[in-house]
Amino acid sequence: MGGTVMAMVEINFDGLIGPSHNYAGLSHGNLAATRNAGATSRPRAAALQGIAKMRANLALGLAQGILLPHRRPDHRWLQALNTDYAAAPLPMKAQALSASAMWAANAATVSPATDAADGRCHLTVANLITMPHRSHEWPGTLAQLRLIFANPAFAVHAPVPAPFGDEGAANHMRMADHHDAPGIEIFVYGVSGGSFPARQRIEASESVARGHRLDPARTLFVEQSEDAIAAGAFHNDVVAVANGPVLFAHEQAFADKAGFYAALQERMPTAQIVEVPASAVSLDDAITSYLFNAQLVTLPGGAMALILPEEARANARVWAWLQAMIAGNGPIRRLEVVNVRESMANGGGPACLRLRVVADPATIDPRFLVNDARLDQIAAVVEAHWPEAIAPADIGNPALITQIEQAYAALMPVIGLTAAEAVGLIDNLP
Repeated sequence: MGGTVMAMVEINFDGLIGPSHNYAGLSHGNLAATRNAGATSRPRAAALQGIAKMRANLALGLAQGILLPHRRPDHRWLQALNTDYAAAPLPMKAQALSASAMWAANAATVSPATDAADGRCHLTVANLITMPHRSHEWPGTLAQLRLIFANPAFAVHAPVPAPFGDEGAANHMRMADHHDAPGIEIFVYGVSGGSFPARQRIEASESVARGHRLDPARTLFVEQSEDAIAAGAFHNDVVAVANGPVLFAHEQAFADKAGFYAALQERMPTAQIVEVPASAVSLDDAITSYLFNAQLVTLPGGAMALILPEEARANARVWAWLQAMIAGNGPIRRLEVVNVRESMANGGGPACLRLRVVADPATIDPRFLVNDARLDQIAAVVEAHWPEAIAPADIGNPALITQIEQAYAALMPVIGLTAAEAVGLIDNLP
């Protein structure tokens, strides 16, 4: 543009875990979330764990951004249901209080400028309509993304309309020889999953691809395995992750593995497929350890690292397979382990907490890019204002709601938002 060469890098935007983080068990099909329903959560520890993960990424030399928690309870949503927080039944209170926007992988689907016909980076906000507690996230997400990516280098789209469920980047992978090269975009959709819902519809994925002006010859639509969904892989990123020319996947991730691999290698001969056999790591092991819900990243020197949760190291079969992989001559050369146990207990690992955006950092609102000093400021707000614990009986407590709303208000000036911008986010005004 204008004869200048943009510095395109991958930026991981992590969702800051909000002060209302609790274990209400609202997500049917997410086994960790339902297993821990009714437990006491630790919002302060959860947010600090997420901040520590961001610090670890910075230490690896990665570019790091942040997405803010949504204001909770969602009073506008309750008003649309002709009630308020005090009068709403307990399940609706929990749905209005949910901090699930922390899982930034569900915020949007992102296509870099190099993949789009108009040379812009496209983001389409996910509608998340399958689950009531997530279905009201998108207006706040849209408002925030249109603030962060206001530069003309970006196009931020409203969500695909109902009834076509779209859950964002958690069901989308991109492969390219390097981040700023044209890529192959892979949309993974579900059809059936036993007693669990398949949350990503192919119609939604096709709509996003059209809106992002992708080349059909470089776009794949791949069905997720029914076995994987039935085992608890509610999103594709629980059984597969891609980075650069590497696809890291479980043997049972896809309905037609052979067809997918053949189509991928036809379009991208340099693709490298690292498949974990079910004989070594079962679907149950993969899902409970969140082996694939890891951040597969390219380090500044060019080597690839896998950023894993502590639970992957704690699983003897998973860790043995990873050690054997690292000892070989494959493309993934390094393992980094992070503690995100509060997020994990609610069904989200390291990959759930981040949205990947390939762009020139100079085109992004700098208030949403972080370094260690910025994280120090944010951590101080968390330590001072986030609740230490939320038990199930606290969800209806007016004192807790006051503390949560005060915590959100304390964060805004630290981020550097004006009063009008903060009101816009609260009122979901893009």
